[in-house]
Amino acid sequence: MSFNIDLNQLFGQATLFSIVVVVAFVLYYIFKRYILELATKLARKSRIKWDNHLVESGVLEKLVLLIPIMVFSYSLQFFPESFSKPVGQIIGFLSAIIFILAFDKVLNTVLRVYNTYPISNEKPIKGYIQLVKILVYLLGIIVAICLLVGISPWGVLSGLGALTAILMFVFKDTILSLVASVQITANDLFKVGDWIEVPGFGADGTVIDIALHSVKVENFDKTIVNIPTYKFLDVGIRNWRGMEMSGGRRIMRQLLIDTHTIRFATQEDIARYQNIEILQEYLKTKAEVIHAPKGDPLNKRELTNIGTFRAYVKEYLIRHPKINNLEFTFLVRQLQSEGRGVPIQVYAFANDNRWAAYEDIQSDIFDHLIVAAKEFGLELFQEPTGDFSCIKSQIKR
Repeated sequence: MSFNIDLNQLFGQATLFSIVVVVAFVLYYIFKRYILELATKLARKSRIKWDNHLVESGVLEKLVLLIPIMVFSYSLQFFPESFSKPVGQIIGFLSAIIFILAFDKVLNTVLRVYNTYPISNEKPIKGYIQLVKILVYLLGIIVAICLLVGISPWGVLSGLGALTAILMFVFKDTILSLVASVQITANDLFKVGDWIEVPGFGADGTVIDIALHSVKVENFDKTIVNIPTYKFLDVGIRNWRGMEMSGGRRIMRQLLIDTHTIRFATQEDIARYQNIEILQEYLKTKAEVIHAPKGDPLNKRELTNIGTFRAYVKEYLIRHPKINNLEFTFLVRQLQSEGRGVPIQVYAFANDNRWAAYEDIQSDIFDHLIVAAKEFGLELFQEPTGDFSCIKSQIKR
């Protein structure tokens, strides 16, 4: 008789369990097929943008998984403790995992919404989001395992203090990366879209991603360099943002003048200089020198071809439409000779900082100056090559 009762109870529980399974999956199908689809349509029609990101990130899909979990959890009261206790532990474990995955999607949504605002380029939060994810997964997995084995998670979490040293060692790079991320953001070292140079890592290009553990830089040859974030605590970087925002780009290049061609200007030279329009104002200031009585040039002030050429270069750049000499430093100066001729340096700023345009401006200017130097009787210095005719002509002189 007892055998029949036990069999009947077993059959009843099996039937009830089957009904619970059917109800759970029917409700899951209804919510996933209709309710979720309706929520998606409403989100797309609304004027609010964040709900679109919430749907696209998959948060609702993860929360729908809680429907069968809730059905099973409610039905446990109708089953004996020998069955409900282990099943309840499994349900607790699965619920914790689902909440972890759903919270991960919520964090992804927060990041996506934040990245739609302009401030995201200046103050990226991807590194902080990743840190929160690490903490959520770490604590969530501990809680899930505790629920599965039937022990209190609070006791385990309170005992983590003794493991602090081990955790700091294991997550050393993560902690250092977090500190570096705070410094990068707080000091505005760089942001996504900035052109930076990090010579130690072969990085010379645009920042395309700032994460907790790495910073991605796309070089101009389209190669990608991944730099550990914590490395920015002790490496030097060059950020070209200031140059790009200023509207100008520096030209700092020099012409090396052969010392053998530097001399005092003759009357023929001066006559030729006076035909150069942009030198006329300069020559007026030198009228006293030009019209001084003839004699040994060492006994008086005399014009030199290199000094007049330097004045020409200055006037030429002042009048150049692509040079900004009002808002930026502007110099044409002679540097110390170090055995490779006399350097005449141009220190100026082009008013177009786009790379290709800047290179064109710089090249056009020096194309002209290299040729113009010959009109002043100057030759540029260059290292000896296989043709030594120039050396022979200098020896003859």
